[in-house]
Amino acid sequence: MIRDPFIETDGIHNFRDYGGWETTDGARVKTGLLWRSGQHVDASDEDLEAIGRLHIRTVIDLRGASERERNPCRRVEGFDGEVVFYEGETSSSPPHMDVDAETTTAEFARKRMMAVYTRMPRNPAMTEMFGRYLNILSDREGASLVHCFAGKDRTGVAAMLLLHILGVDRDRQMAEFLRTNDAPSMDVLAAQSVPGIEARLGRKLDDDAVKALLGVQEDYLATFWKEVEADHGSLDRYIEAALGVDEPLRERLCSAYLA
Repeated sequence: MIRDPFIETDGIHNFRDYGGWETTDGARVKTGLLWRSGQHVDASDEDLEAIGRLHIRTVIDLRGASERERNPCRRVEGFDGEVVFYEGETSSSPPHMDVDAETTTAEFARKRMMAVYTRMPRNPAMTEMFGRYLNILSDREGASLVHCFAGKDRTGVAAMLLLHILGVDRDRQMAEFLRTNDAPSMDVLAAQSVPGIEARLGRKLDDDAVKALLGVQEDYLATFWKEVEADHGSLDRYIEAALGVDEPLRERLCSAYLA
């Protein structure tokens, strides 16, 4: 893909279109309808103006209650669409905020991220939210936005699940996941995450640890796939049995988002 999917922003990390990917049968995921990002707590007025031009009608916020309370998102003035969220906690805390003294090394940071992806398929809150996300996308017209704290882990898995249903192959699913590392707004996420981590640690994070916590690696998503397949036999079975996506729902999603 040649096009640049990122929206230039001042205070939102990783805002991009995750459509445009080709499917195995030669169709293409529509662009301009499927958006993903990190949280909007630091969105500038200019950011909100840019978002307003996207005509987003549905926001799926994968953060938990405490994250939303600490970081209330700014929305476009006059936004009258639907914001969907989970009433409780969706994780113990985002991995880029949940640290200990050993997180200052890259390997321990990477292991912490791997643990996040090991737990995610069995997290009841995330199972519910992934299912709600896919159902909502099939029912509501117009563009949507899915986001979490950083827009890379929970959001990355959500985007992967939809692309899989739409027929995008695993290599392209991974390419979409890894595109997070190309986001031109990494400084935004670092400003939202690193000072708090370092304050709790009482020391500075080394550069490699920051990269492991704030970026993504192939092993992260591969771990999610591995755990799903261990429990359910296949990703398709997980999507059907755990997330409640039956064949009619798949057909509605394909009809809505494939060109």
